[in-house]
Amino acid sequence: MRYFGASVDSAETNARFAQSLGITYPILGDPSKSVARAYGVLGASGYASRWTFYIGADGRIVDIDTHVRAASHGRDIVAKLSELGM
Repeated sequence: MRYFGASVDSAETNARFAQSLGITYPILGDPSKSVARAYGVLGASGYASRWTFYIGADGRIVDIDTHVRAASHGRDIVAKLSELGM
């Protein structure tokens, strides 16, 4: 299993953010916003919505959490992965 974050910020901004929180997984930068646009998460404000995409081993999206809550997101991810058998 692999996991990562994605942001419309630059790689440098993402690195500072990750370091400030002690995050050890990669945060991919999408400053052109093309990936955010392709996944349908880019808002009119130019910022991406905080959604979590669960992608199967075959590369297909198996679920999307469109109601991410920062306070419980880690637990929510673990529960969803268990539910999906991932």
